[in-house]
Amino acid sequence: MSKGLGDKVKGNVSKAKGEVKDQVGNATNNRDLQREGKAEKTKGNAQKAVGETKDTFSNK
Repeated sequence: MSKGLGDKVKGNVSKAKGEVKDQVGNATNNRDLQREGKAEKTKGNAQKAVGETKDTFSNK
């Protein structure tokens, strides 16, 4: 199993949750929820990048 798998999974979950919050906030005109969703998507992207970096360096 890859060392970065956990981070990549967490990142994808955060991205998915963020997307839902962003879309619900958009549909309900709730800017706070949209902002929260966008932040969670950004966090997810960062977590995923950490996992990919771990995989890159553990394979060397």
